[in-house]
Amino acid sequence: MNAKTRDAIAALEDMSVGQLRERYLEVFGEIARTRNKQFLRKRVAWRIQALAEGDLSARARRRAEEIANDADLRIRAPRQVTTTLEPERMVTATVQPGRDPRLPIPGTVLKRKYKGQIIRAMVLDNGFEYGGEVFESLSALATHITGTRWNGFQFFGINLNRKGGSHEG
Repeated sequence: MNAKTRDAIAALEDMSVGQLRERYLEVFGEIARTRNKQFLRKRVAWRIQALAEGDLSARARRRAEEIANDADLRIRAPRQVTTTLEPERMVTATVQPGRDPRLPIPGTVLKRKYKGQIIRAMVLDNGFEYGGEVFESLSALATHITGTRWNGFQFFGINLNRKGGSHEG
């Protein structure tokens, strides 16, 4: 390795991530997709050396291509995925901020057998309806039904492999 190449690679040690990304752009002609300093330093050093002293031999490049052709597994998604969706086939819905993702969608009826009775509660946008009353949380509803404190998700069996509870549509 000549002195100029050695000095250029040594200078990479003192560069910040931002500087390494700029140098990556210079030597590769594309923006780096990572901010990992060690990775950037190694890739840029390799490229500087390859540009100064030559890249892989034709034989090594052919062998690398053979290995790559045998690999059916794609590690990363394609850079650009373009999809054309017909507006009439698209479904849009608004998601309420702060809404617990474990909760079923509004309109779902939660059903559970408790002390010989079937308990049915409807999921609303802003709570749960049971017996003509609206409760702010599943836990408040479960406490009302049982008279003791309960975790509402546990009481109705939500996200617990559906044991002890079910949903009706």
